[in-house]
Order: sequence, then C-alpha cells, then structure tokens
Amino acid sequence: MIKGSIPALVTPFKNGALDLETLKKLVDWQIAEGSTGLVPVGTTGESPTLSHEEHETVIEAVVKAAAGRVPVIAGAGSNNTVEGIRLIRFAERVGADAALVVTPYYNKPTQAGLIAHFTALHDCCTLPIIIYNIPGRSVVDMTPETMGALAKLPRIIGVKDATGKIERVSQQRASCGADFIQLSGEDATALGFNAHGGTGCISVTANVAPRLCAEFQQATLAGDYAKALEYQDRLMPLHEAIFLEPGLAGAKYGLSKLGLCEEEVRLPLIGLTDGTKARIDAAMRHAGLIN
Repeated sequence: MIKGSIPALVTPFKNGALDLETLKKLVDWQIAEGSTGLVPVGTTGESPTLSHEEHETVIEAVVKAAAGRVPVIAGAGSNNTVEGIRLIRFAERVGADAALVVTPYYNKPTQAGLIAHFTALHDCCTLPIIIYNIPGRSVVDMTPETMGALAKLPRIIGVKDATGKIERVSQQRASCGADFIQLSGEDATALGFNAHGGTGCISVTANVAPRLCAEFQQATLAGDYAKALEYQDRLMPLHEAIFLEPGLAGAKYGLSKLGLCEEEVRLPLIGLTDGTKARIDAAMRHAGLIN
C-alpha cells in the first residue's frame, strides 16, 4: 500500500542541465532516511520547465535508482489529455509503480470533463493512478462526488489532496470508500488530515527532513498522536519557512545547507531572498537538522 512520508522530489540542476548523479544520491538518501515512496517530476520537481525528454529521463532515473525498494509514483499530469497519455504510458514502460495525475490546469474543464480526462488516462495503460487535486494551482476543484465516480474505475486508487480542507478526507471516505488511498498534499495540515482518515503525505518538507517526516507519519499511522504532535511542533516552522517563496526553491536551499544539492532553479523561478534563507536556517536549527 502507498502510505507514509513520500517526498515530492526536487530535480537537481547543474549549469542549467539535469544533475542525474545528485538525483540518484538523493534517492538513496531518502530511502535510507525512511521515506516510504518517491514522487519524481511533480511540481516540486519543476515539471513545468522540464522538456518532455527531461521529464522522461528523470522518471526513468528515479525508477532505476529506487530499484524496487519503495514505490515510485511518477508525475504524469497534463492539461492536454493526449500528452498525459504519453507521459503515463512512458512511466508504465520504465517500471513506475503508479502515476500522479493532476487535475487539468488553465483550461478549466467541467466535472464531466474531469471524468472523461481521467477515464482516458485510466484506459490507456495498466498503471494505478493517484488523482492530484490542487485547485490553488489548477483552478478547477474535483468534487468528492466526481472523485467517487472515478474511484469506481479499478486503477484509480487514491488522491493527493491539496485543497486545504480537512473535511474532504471524511467526505471522500464517504464517496470513494474507506480503502481509497488519501494522501495529504499540504505538509502543515498532515496531522489533521491523517486524524480524519488519511494515510500519508506527498511532502515538500520531506526533501529536507525525511527522517523526521517519516517518523511523524509512522506515529500518526500507529495512532500515537501525542508523539506525532511533538514532531509537528519541531517541523512546523520548517513547513512555514519553506513555503514563504515557491516551495521547491525552499527545498533546494534546505538541501544545499545539508550539502546534498545545489540551489539552482529554472526561470521563471529564482533563488530565495536573504530573509527567507534566514527563516529556513532558523527552522532547520529548530528541527535539529543543522547547528
């Protein structure tokens, strides 16, 4: 089962090009630190500024580096259904365990359009699909009723929910069933999300604090919410600081402080301001990640 702490991996760059050696080292480090899955080329992996060839290269590199040790959930979303079919078929071909498919952004489909889009991706391959519902970026919000209709398809197995609405977990349990996998897409509210019935988080913060995020998730899944709250208190300043500017830039900066990755991001994103760096430094010290 897909559950626990699943980092939405950054995509390392060096002088504008993919840095695959660093990516492989990050995969090994994440698994050693207790992460229970990996998501390459989500938004945190800078998928909007990767070429199709780079997108595919990163998926294949992560699948090979993971070598079956944890599930790889490949980012395969698009607002173009034909393009999404290409990406998900590639992910299946190179051995990904599942695909993360975002609700189509910018063109604002209806709920019926969402059903048609996800059905087409479901029917084009045999890969399990996790819906990524993030209305703050895609503008369209998949309703629990629509998700319930899609959950009837055998390979639509779960959701990454970034609505920020904790009650959605309960609503989606009612519409999709208790076995439908519900993963938080918001680090800061993952505690409440799991208390409502979620089973994990596709996390940005876990790029920087994988062991703490994994132990936090283990505590919630064991029902030890007192212990989980202690982890939440350690991690909350980092959750906040990483997202003061685009989260992937914050995650790369945090990794650079650990000596694991360059800060380099692609335009239109830019490096962090000094004030945000100072906030992340303080949050990492609070979490015990740096001195």
